[in-house]
This record gives sequence, C-alpha cells and structure tokens, in this order.
Amino acid sequence: MPMHDWTRVDSGTYHDFHEDWIIELRRRLNAGILPKGYYARADQRVNGPEPDIVAYQLDPSPVGVAVADAPPKARLQGKVASEAARYARRANRLSIRKDRGRVVAIVEFVSPGNKDSKKAIREFTTKIVKFLNHGIHVLVVDPFPPTHRDPDGIHQVVWDELVGEPFGARPAGKPLTAAAYDADESLTAYVEPFAVGDAVPDMPLFLEPGRYVTAPLDASYRVSWDLLPETTREQVDS
Repeated sequence: MPMHDWTRVDSGTYHDFHEDWIIELRRRLNAGILPKGYYARADQRVNGPEPDIVAYQLDPSPVGVAVADAPPKARLQGKVASEAARYARRANRLSIRKDRGRVVAIVEFVSPGNKDSKKAIREFTTKIVKFLNHGIHVLVVDPFPPTHRDPDGIHQVVWDELVGEPFGARPAGKPLTAAAYDADESLTAYVEPFAVGDAVPDMPLFLEPGRYVTAPLDASYRVSWDLLPETTREQVDS
C-alpha cells in the first residue's frame, strides 16, 4: 500500500486515522505474530510516557519463541560504537515490571504535534531515549517529512541524543522514516527511509536483544486506509 501525503489534512484528521492504524497493528501482532508469552496493548502508560503500542512478556522464559535472529535487512544501520556511549547507556538501566507482565518493546507513530515546537521535539526524543536506556526496544514510524526542527528527520534527533554524531546519509527523495532500535547494550538502529507513494515498510520489532518479529505496518495501514470515510480519502488524495 503506498504511503499517502498526510500533510494535506489537518492534525485531527490524521489523528483519527493514526488511532485506527494503532489498533489494527495491535490486532495483527496479537493474532499470531507475537510468540507465546507476549502480547501487545495500545495507549498504555509506562513509567510516565505514553507510547502508542506496548509489547509485554508474561513468561520470562517462553518456550519456542518464534522470532527471527538474523540481522534485519534495512537500508541504513548504525550501532553505538564508543565505549563511553555504551557505559552511559548502562548507567541508569532498570527492569520495568508490571502486574500484567514485563514491558519489552514499544511502538510510536509520529504525529504533527510531535514536531510543532522545540518543546514537542524534545519531549518526544526524551521519551524514546528513556525507553532505550531502560532496555526497552523501540519502533518509530514517522510519516511526516523533516521540519526545520528536525532537518534530518526525527531519527537523527534521537540518534544525536544517544550518540551525538551523524547516522548516515538519507537517500535523496526519501523524507519519511521508519526506525527500529535493538536496545541491547550496544544499541543498534535499523532505518528505512521512504517517501509518499512508496509501500509502507514492514519493520523489525525487537522483543529480545538480536531477536525480533516483523511488524506488519503495510497490511495494517492498508486496512485502516480502506476503512476511512470516502470524504477523508478524497482529502488526502487531492
């Protein structure tokens, strides 16, 4: 399914679509993509920040975890390489536990409001970095082009906070971003730049260091798009 240009509609219209996309992705993750012992919930408060989707692990040692352990194929990859950066990430790490299970991963869909001020960018970045520093894996999907507040995209703002150096050259004409973070001690990011008109990239969702399932971003996007009112689809396609 090609990604649409969501800058053509107001924030409320996108929010309505975004909420349904979250729920559809949650349904698909819980319908057999997540292995036994894991499940996803939407809009859960986790130690302060509120991510869009949270993946929980009920059993600390589930049997037969059906996850991939080969490195994901992504156009851009980067790893926290310096010893200083690795020790900085270990400094405040803790295990977050809930009665309903241990939080292992979160999914965030960027909204226009996450970019409409320096404060909003800072709050979003702080939230992502906090999860990663606590050993929680993160998947960020940004269907909006860079602004003057994130000229190299939201992923680079996160990477600056974590590493403080350029991540890699973005391919020309690919202003949108999906970024999957493996929150191992040597943090690794897998990034897929894409554009309006490109298929929505399916991305790894890490559940353990080096082990992940594939989040069906394209299929869930397609279902949510098809369920939009015709007038909304006409607005976005105009």
